[in-house]
Amino acid sequence: MQEWNTKRIVKHIGIIFLIFSVFVTTLVGGVVIANVDNMGRLVHVVQLIRNDYLENVTTVQLVEGATKGIVEILGDPYSTYMNAKENEELFQMLEGKFGGIGIVLSLKDPKKLVVLRPIKNSPASKAGIQSGDVVSKINDTETAGMEQEKAVGLMRGDPGTKVNLALYRESTNKTFTVSLTRENITVPTVDGQALPGQPDIAYLNISQFGSETGNELKETLNTMDIKKFKGLILDMRYNHGGELNAAVQVASYFIPEGPVVYIVDKQGNIDTKMSTGSYLGMPLVVLVNEESASAAEIVAGAIKDKGTASIVGVKTFGKGIVQTIFPLDGGTSVKLTTAKYLTPNKVDIHKKGIEPDIKVELTQGQQVTIPPLNTNFDPQLQKALQTLQGKLK
Repeated sequence: MQEWNTKRIVKHIGIIFLIFSVFVTTLVGGVVIANVDNMGRLVHVVQLIRNDYLENVTTVQLVEGATKGIVEILGDPYSTYMNAKENEELFQMLEGKFGGIGIVLSLKDPKKLVVLRPIKNSPASKAGIQSGDVVSKINDTETAGMEQEKAVGLMRGDPGTKVNLALYRESTNKTFTVSLTRENITVPTVDGQALPGQPDIAYLNISQFGSETGNELKETLNTMDIKKFKGLILDMRYNHGGELNAAVQVASYFIPEGPVVYIVDKQGNIDTKMSTGSYLGMPLVVLVNEESASAAEIVAGAIKDKGTASIVGVKTFGKGIVQTIFPLDGGTSVKLTTAKYLTPNKVDIHKKGIEPDIKVELTQGQQVTIPPLNTNFDPQLQKALQTLQGKLK
């Protein structure tokens, strides 16, 4: 996941429309327009395809392919063209509601589709899919080298429809297949409870930053009556990010008033995102790991720079750039990297990550306890508890 600005930027959209109005006019009217940033070459190729290619290709297909190719040539894995279906699925994901099977994929190995976790009570969970399982085939499509966004698109679909997965499980050294019926998946992004065995310690897990995460956090804190607790553990391990504004809302509970993050565009213009004055002001420890990314790093970076908590775990992913979604015609859109972000101390964490104050690595085979169901905590959570208890003495 990433930070996304979803506002409509008319000037940029107009540029895209202008380019493709020239493109389509050329196709329809047969007018060759050359010497406009190599547009003539593009038009020539289109004419060759229309006149000489063996199979029939529609104008819509050509425009779709050209648009996708222009974005792909950037070589930026975070910039992508999304057709109408992909665009709809993205916004469903940000809203936390979509038709699918309930699998969250890991960022750790981009060459494999590794299951980070199945969503509770989802078709994947009910079918026995486990963390660490590797998706090797979706229906009849091999997944070797497949981008995660494409894989997610193949696994999602209308509730009631079926999808078949082939999965490899390392612990048994076997590949198995499951047939899953898609359901409406609702993903709560905030979970709060008293830490098992520690009635004075609150535990919060934020799994991603969606459009409702700020409201979910507010409701969770109110339901828990957060002020009755002596301290708080905020767990953002395996949080891949999400919406920028949600990250600012969340960070505001954990830092005093002031800058949360600086957004810097290509012209060097700086947009300062300020906290909203919701600071809890209670003893805090934050858990992060190598898959805490993007919006999660905005929150962790603000907390680290303000010194309001100890950070426990391992170095974060290191994604310090922001994507903007530009709506196009036909329900499509293009997602482009448009800015980088800096922490309150103006630190650029892109491709560097955030170092924890207290480093705790998990050994191979150790599983994180998210959320903790009993007092058998993983080593990182155990260290977070010890650190917080030290603050309370």
